[in-house]
Amino acid sequence: MILFADRDVRITEYFLDASSWLSFDTFLKKPLQSIIKYEQTIFYYKKNSYQGSGNNCCFAKQQPTRVSCGSQLQKFLGHCTFHCPSSNSTYGKVNGSAVSALIIDDSAAMTTMEEDTEHIGILDIDPRLKPFKDHFGYKMRRYAEQKELIEKYEGSLEEFAQGYLKFGFNREEGGIVYREWAPAAQEAQVIGDFNGWDGSNHRMERNEFGVWSIKIPDSGGNPAIPHNSRVKFRFKHGDGVWVDRIPAWISYATVDPAAFGAPYDGVYWDPPPSERYQFKYPRPPKPNAPRIYEAHVGMSSLEPRVSSYKEFADDILPRIRENNYNTVQLMAVMEHSYYASFGYHVTNFFAVSSRSGTPEDLKYLIDKAHSFGLRVLVDVVHSHASKNVTDGLNGFDVGQSSQVSYFHTGDRGHHKLWDSRLFNYANWEVLRFLLSNLRWWLEEFKFDGFRFDGVTSMLYHHHGINMSFTGNYKEYFSEATDVDAVVYLMLANCLIHSIYPDATVISEDVSGMPGLGRPVAEGGIGFDYRLAMAIPDKWIDYLKNKKDEEWSMKEISLRLTNRRYTEKCIAYAESHDQAIVGDKTISFLLMDKEMYTGMSCLTDAPPIIERGISLHKMIHFLTMALGGEGYLNFMGNEFGHPEWIDFPREGNNWSYLKCRRRWELVDTDHLRYKFMNAFDKAMNLLDEKFSFIASTKQIVSSTDEENKVLVFERGDLVFVFNFHPKKTYSGYKVGCNLPGKYRVALDSDAFVFGGKGRVHHDVDHFTSPEGVPGVPETNFNNRPNSFKVISPARTCVETYFSKFTTESQKVYYRVEEGNNDHNSNSGNETLVTDVVAEQEEESVEEEPDSFKENELILRLIEGLKVDVLEEASDVD
Repeated sequence: MILFADRDVRITEYFLDASSWLSFDTFLKKPLQSIIKYEQTIFYYKKNSYQGSGNNCCFAKQQPTRVSCGSQLQKFLGHCTFHCPSSNSTYGKVNGSAVSALIIDDSAAMTTMEEDTEHIGILDIDPRLKPFKDHFGYKMRRYAEQKELIEKYEGSLEEFAQGYLKFGFNREEGGIVYREWAPAAQEAQVIGDFNGWDGSNHRMERNEFGVWSIKIPDSGGNPAIPHNSRVKFRFKHGDGVWVDRIPAWISYATVDPAAFGAPYDGVYWDPPPSERYQFKYPRPPKPNAPRIYEAHVGMSSLEPRVSSYKEFADDILPRIRENNYNTVQLMAVMEHSYYASFGYHVTNFFAVSSRSGTPEDLKYLIDKAHSFGLRVLVDVVHSHASKNVTDGLNGFDVGQSSQVSYFHTGDRGHHKLWDSRLFNYANWEVLRFLLSNLRWWLEEFKFDGFRFDGVTSMLYHHHGINMSFTGNYKEYFSEATDVDAVVYLMLANCLIHSIYPDATVISEDVSGMPGLGRPVAEGGIGFDYRLAMAIPDKWIDYLKNKKDEEWSMKEISLRLTNRRYTEKCIAYAESHDQAIVGDKTISFLLMDKEMYTGMSCLTDAPPIIERGISLHKMIHFLTMALGGEGYLNFMGNEFGHPEWIDFPREGNNWSYLKCRRRWELVDTDHLRYKFMNAFDKAMNLLDEKFSFIASTKQIVSSTDEENKVLVFERGDLVFVFNFHPKKTYSGYKVGCNLPGKYRVALDSDAFVFGGKGRVHHDVDHFTSPEGVPGVPETNFNNRPNSFKVISPARTCVETYFSKFTTESQKVYYRVEEGNNDHNSNSGNETLVTDVVAEQEEESVEEEPDSFKENELILRLIEGLKVDVLEEASDVD
């Protein structure tokens, strides 16, 4: 793989309004050569969709588009900020039936909104959505109506989302006030350590909307409920049975670690000022492209145990920063009683997972991340809830109707595959609870954004079960769409960006619903990014089912570029999903049991190890460079973590042995894990220097199936990936845009990355013009210039997996005009030094300077024909 850079180029962007934009149909009828003049805007369309992708339309990057909406609707869709005259926020003031009646009565407002949905912005971006205009209009009206009602009865969306200031336990003058929404309760009490678990003297009162409340006066000038003491909500339901539940809005919950299977207790958390963590560092600015390190605090320890927030902050955050990531995504932060659920069966939505420490400990972690310049996202699970009764939100469901419950009733309220409960997003108090939950994590803990889990399940009544999304738009916009959930997500994204405009919000959606990543004002759902979930599936399929020589450059390129135009994606080769027990990480698929014996640098690398390290680097870098507008890596995969993740459970005798991270592997200098880690560090640094991931310039110029070479441009860089299992090429011609001189910016064959050091980094690669300027069809691979490179591959013994070792991955950048000094200290030279040269100086091995290598370089510069320099023979 090779990458070149037009370092001194500043791309001129075309800003087109909707009226002058090429329609999809018109674009499809034009040959690529006839639209090369639009290369600075870089839009690519792939006609073929793939099974399960849902991403039929796959333009590479967004462009500004003018969007107009009617004045009435724009009032609610606009910038999603609602600074209306403040009114008294009334908790529980409007229930579902009252809202419905209000909508029906307000026919005049509905008529106006219908007129205002005649022009929907997203239809200008993708005209193929026009047959579904009624669906978008209905969705936008529902959203605007819900927003209007919230604004009318709660003051604003932002005020509505401060439910935690009213519900749960709050300090008010002279005491503690506790409120709980429990319409099904006949009687209610608050119990805990403070009253000996006897609630007879602490009975609560119910208002007309099912909200129970009590004010507990201070005692002797001190709160009646001590900080860090246990509390619960006790109520009697219709059967006359009294039950104890953890308060729904509790901010901390604990369990007795010495009692196996013990239920959690709610904890009143209100530390004195001396113990309350004070944030010291500001939030880092939003990066052009997030490079995300997905992490699980509990399993981040080297030892087989649960790690803490403070340990993660002190031990793991420095590793993340050293590898040049700019964002940390924390899993399993919301309290979940079942550890092996990976944090996705949430029991207490406002509470931090107590296994790893206290709320103040988590604040310490986030603040320390900010001090490193790292933004922190949190996995938020609003798609479902744990079905646990004694310690979960499900305990408030005692058979009442869905209008007075957090969840739907019957089959609609249960996820049959996840064995969990499903929210009723049309309920007023459910909206308050979930929206307030988002604001809580943003403001109390200073998180910088969210990854919404299980969005596909929310978007459709069928929850994506037994569905194979093909990209047909009818699959997305029909009676199967859960409009209540869609409206909630629109409200959520509007709220988040209103409170913190620089927030990053990512959706986990496998269906590829159009509009998911477009602004609410255009008729979209409002996410900043979606996860490109089809990419890891393709890599796993190739590694499991195809020999190296069967890999298709066109198919790989299609999968990586097949994303919706104007909707940004987070690309990843593997995440936590691929590491869970029953599956394998990419490194373990590549090298398997050989990782136990073949990773020592003190002996020659076995063929499987050599091939595995090579492909591990190439797969991750190609995914980063071509797969999206952001990149994600799961903790440990940057250095090829072996084996799998297996949380303690009955089936493994409650062992933590494989629920940890083996940091000693990458820290041991004589083990080859260091090579993969060094390359991960280098490719992140490359983006930090060149910002190619966020670039709108993305052109695949060659998918050479015969030679297994993939060439493309991203930003100012030219990438060359040689996936051939045997052949090394001299004088391989690659197309580029600008004429001039190119040098290596990143080379996976460097010694520091475990390569053979066959590429010299101080060699200039001069371009030659191709064809007639301005006539793309006369150019080389539709590029007006070209230059020639050495593209090496490894030679290995045929093995059980794909039989051959693959290696050639380099990055080139364009040198500024007039800079002919190879020893220059320019910014471009600094990049090469940072990524390769300085690190190679620390390597044990010295780079050979053989006559053969120098001869190859000279032949390359002189522009001689492409030769196969080296072709390995199969070895039995």
